[in-house]
Amino acid sequence: MSPFLLHRFLPREPPSSPGSGKQKKARKYAVMKRMISLRDQRINEKERAKAPAKKKEEDPSAIKEREVPQHPSCLFFQYNTQLGPPYHILVDTNFINFSIKAKLDLVQSMMDCLYAKCIPCITDCVMAEIEKLGQRYRVALRIAKDPRFERLPCMHKGTYADDCLVQRVTQHKCYIVATVDKELKRRIRKIPGVPIMYISRHRYNIERMPDDYGAPRF
Repeated sequence: MSPFLLHRFLPREPPSSPGSGKQKKARKYAVMKRMISLRDQRINEKERAKAPAKKKEEDPSAIKEREVPQHPSCLFFQYNTQLGPPYHILVDTNFINFSIKAKLDLVQSMMDCLYAKCIPCITDCVMAEIEKLGQRYRVALRIAKDPRFERLPCMHKGTYADDCLVQRVTQHKCYIVATVDKELKRRIRKIPGVPIMYISRHRYNIERMPDDYGAPRF
């Protein structure tokens, strides 16, 4: 008898019970998640509008359009025509504190520097910054509340004074920024037409002021 026929007539082993012996493990197949098409009727129109739009393929041979920032009309080369007496000077917290240490009167020292009437201006952010310093800087707070100071309201959120001053002089070129902060000076120098007032040798000096206005240079 051939081995093939012999295999057919041999008795088969009974199937193993669930609790006895080894069992053959069933193969597990990964379950694929199917995504609903955007054209499906089950999707609402609002959800369909939130779907990301396909980006257009850029043509390398096409001419690229670049946005050039427009400079304000008040600037004539390096000269700012909006500057003139009476000068409006934006003051920050450090400038007031260093003026107190140098025993300088703010309004009188500004007039001695520019030879013209000066109006010191203080924003709500700077005032809030001085108030947060506490009783140690009560002299600076009393000077900031001087009636000769012009109070400028702030409409933005937060009380970070440096960003407030940079944003204000970027929009309005009629101010001089008075500060001794190196980081704020670096940011102001990037804005064309905005002079900087600082303290040096127990006196106020001016930086980036046009010669036509008669400001002294040291």
